[in-house]
Amino acid sequence: MKKIILFFTSLLISGIMFGQIHFGPQIGYSASNLSINTSEITNNLKSNFMFGAFVRLGDKIYVQPEVNWLTQGSVFRYPTVSLNGINLSPVEQNIQLRAIQIPVNVGWRFIDLKVANIRVFGGVTANIITKKTINNKDDNNSIGKDLITPIKQEDIRNMQWQYQLGVGVDVMMFTLDVKYYGGINNLVKGDVIYNNVTHIISSKSNVFVVSLGWKVF
Repeated sequence: MKKIILFFTSLLISGIMFGQIHFGPQIGYSASNLSINTSEITNNLKSNFMFGAFVRLGDKIYVQPEVNWLTQGSVFRYPTVSLNGINLSPVEQNIQLRAIQIPVNVGWRFIDLKVANIRVFGGVTANIITKKTINNKDDNNSIGKDLITPIKQEDIRNMQWQYQLGVGVDVMMFTLDVKYYGGINNLVKGDVIYNNVTHIISSKSNVFVVSLGWKVF
């Protein structure tokens, strides 16, 4: 906790030295997906909302740390699974992860008009997973949901690192950002067993976000 306070204090001091500092809340829409390294399992995007706050330190070149709360995940769809002589076609796992997201990016305001400007930025992001929810479903409901769990909660890491790239537009006190977060390390990694065959999988979280912020000062 002391290190976090020291980190943000140093950022605030840097902002004062840079000569400009902005702070404000932000909300956004996110579309996330857990990519996977095998073609035998398909998955779909999940859409959610995020909210948080940002601090922008600097003018033409700036540093922007954020703290966001968001939900990410994916729907994994397995092929026909045979369990105790019962064919399940198909089986789905709806994975939902609640996370505290801490991005830090460096940006460049390359077009500066009187009432608006355009920026590009990039950086790194730490995702701290605070809650893992896995719902299992088979279409014909022939067995209980707890009898087939290819991916379990213990297969999901508690921390993931991502890189971040984006472009933003500021109009008066409002800031609109379009961001892409790509996974650096695997979020889901382990052995998945279905049809009595072990499949080694690795999965990274990729998130697309459109956010709207309000510069309070």
